[in-house]
Amino acid sequence: MYVSLAAPVAPVAPIAAHQLLIFLLQVGLLLLLALVFGRLARRLGMPAVVGELFVGVLLGPSFLAHVAPGLSTWLFPQDSAQFHLLDAVGQIGVLLLVGITGIHMDMGLIRRRGATAAGVSAGGLLVPLAFGVGAGFLLPATLIPAGTETLVFALFLGVAMCVSAIPVIAKTLMDMGLLHRNVGQLTLAAGMIDDAFGWFMLSIVSAMATTGLRAGNVLVSLACLAAVVIFALTVGRPLVRHAFRLTSRNEEDPGPSVATAAVLLLLAAAATHAMGLEAVFGAFVCGILIGSAGGVDPARLAPLRTVVLSGFAPIFFATAGLRMDLTSLTDPMVLLSGLGILTVAIIGKFVGAYAGARASKLNRWEALALGAGLNARGVIEVVVAMVGLRLGILSVEVYTIVVLVAIVTSLMAPPILRWAMARVEQTAEEELRGNEQLAWARQSPTNGSEPL
Repeated sequence: MYVSLAAPVAPVAPIAAHQLLIFLLQVGLLLLLALVFGRLARRLGMPAVVGELFVGVLLGPSFLAHVAPGLSTWLFPQDSAQFHLLDAVGQIGVLLLVGITGIHMDMGLIRRRGATAAGVSAGGLLVPLAFGVGAGFLLPATLIPAGTETLVFALFLGVAMCVSAIPVIAKTLMDMGLLHRNVGQLTLAAGMIDDAFGWFMLSIVSAMATTGLRAGNVLVSLACLAAVVIFALTVGRPLVRHAFRLTSRNEEDPGPSVATAAVLLLLAAAATHAMGLEAVFGAFVCGILIGSAGGVDPARLAPLRTVVLSGFAPIFFATAGLRMDLTSLTDPMVLLSGLGILTVAIIGKFVGAYAGARASKLNRWEALALGAGLNARGVIEVVVAMVGLRLGILSVEVYTIVVLVAIVTSLMAPPILRWAMARVEQTAEEELRGNEQLAWARQSPTNGSEPL
């Protein structure tokens, strides 16, 4: 009798010393410069993400590759395995960031102002979506990556045009003292609906890009999305609640709660990714469950929020900037296309939100303020653009244009909001809400920290 023994499997070799050195230098340098330029951007009245993206522009093909090509090649070698190490850190960061955005969504606000918010959101979604799809069909074919269906490209551009950025909107409203105003509350509620629709559409278009335009594949994707939503509404909420009850028994140590939140967000992202949907959709849905399940003290998750916003997220945005190539804008065709997309993005969002607000019986100044707030694309559009680049739907030129749209629209919001809201009288209800928020802020142990 002979027993066949399989040859022992050799262990996987650890990361090479030079590769590890480059990775550590990349992460350390990107985080350092993201901190410096992020703080500088805030001092100048701009969102921190502008400074963090600028770091990537500074160290990427737009600047360093031209000024010091030798240093650029050594520090950021054109080696996919090396760059994927940095990508992995950035992907964890963006999944946790989107999850935290979901945690901060106030579902009660949407229920209270649902009808008006839905009207504003519908206009702010459908008009820019249509404008973006139309622009996608009109752009020169040379800007569409080879092998990408024009319909998929156009739909993806439409999704990029219709999203809003809750983190940027919330920060802008807080900084300007408008969060307690009815317009501020409606902007957040409509922005939340925009975000949810955006992740939904992103998953659909991403599935179309990876599995093709066949009707059967689209139906499968829709079925998977429906399954995720049904699971979240039935099994997901009690599951999340039970998980946090088990890990929150030690009231002094928030560590288990932070780890539980991170595990749930990453596993939810993995689940939707395995289903052929976007990983960020799973993280977003799970974040909403964590925030609305009950029994989860937000203060216990503060360490996770700090690590993500101060560490992982800046690395992600700096990495996103590394893929921008502003030199492509020297091509007149690319520049004209970029100006066209920016114009379409701004007009589409303003017209849509304004029309939706007026149809909901708001006055013109309130409608204008809502258009300005929802026009801020910020971090959400950067995430969408990164997904498009990763899937091969966007070329580097269009990716650069879309990220610039996110920056420009975020910078436009504060001055227009300030101008419009100066013409809207404050009601007694708004004044009461403002006093309550001010009292809460004075008692909050996190007062003074930058909101998400």
